[in-house]
Amino acid sequence: MTPTDSLLPEPRLLEVYDSQLREEAELTGATRYDRDGPLWRGIFGARGFVTYRDLGGLTGPALDALITRTVAHYAADPSIASFEWKTRGHDVPADLTERLAAHGLVAEDTETVMLGEAALLAGEVSLPPEVRLRRIDNQSDPLPDLIRAAAAQDRAFGVGVSSGVEEFVRRLEHRSDLIEFWVAEVQGEVVSTGRLEIVPGTECAGVWGGGTVPEWRGRGIYRALTAARAKSALDRGVRYLHSDSTEFSRPILQRSGLLPVTTTTPFIWTRREDSGG
Repeated sequence: MTPTDSLLPEPRLLEVYDSQLREEAELTGATRYDRDGPLWRGIFGARGFVTYRDLGGLTGPALDALITRTVAHYAADPSIASFEWKTRGHDVPADLTERLAAHGLVAEDTETVMLGEAALLAGEVSLPPEVRLRRIDNQSDPLPDLIRAAAAQDRAFGVGVSSGVEEFVRRLEHRSDLIEFWVAEVQGEVVSTGRLEIVPGTECAGVWGGGTVPEWRGRGIYRALTAARAKSALDRGVRYLHSDSTEFSRPILQRSGLLPVTTTTPFIWTRREDSGG
């Protein structure tokens, strides 16, 4: 079953998502950004990012021209190694993804966009007595804990993601008021991680980066970290939480009361070393 097979459309929540969580809201922490027609084109360090509320009715050759300009825009900046064009399952036109692929962008895994009331996730969760939850970004020097947390994420996801530490530190330095990083520890060892990102000017915050190392899964740790972040979000006046969820995290969030509102598939352009573009 694919993520779209069991979506339960919720028009009110989809409107919250489209109106509050796209375009400029996705560029918080960007080094810089600009506009081209309906697109918002951002840069985060060496990575580009494309977002939009809708494509303004563009189809066919006009849409191809927009994609061509976007690729050229990032290819012209030698500091950019890749960029992501973030598509959504309810967007039009239906052949957008085919056109992106034809321009050399490669689809990554589809995830489900989950959204709902933060209060639904803020309940008490029982944990093994040896597990301790802790927020680590609000220290005088969070870097050692961030490195330990990134190593735990590497183990949790089975891929190397710790290269993101530098970008996270950069974002934390610039917008520490909007980002929280949480860990679960056992005798000083990080076994699970997750962050909370407040979306300024909206009623929303995102729960991201949740991952538990294999030997500690199934013990409620991910749910507990999510509940801790939800409580913190409520204290900040946030109403809604959202997340782009894998097949592993989606059931946990759905049992807590969040709803699937759409899907998202990143399409990635990567600079070719042989040609520089």
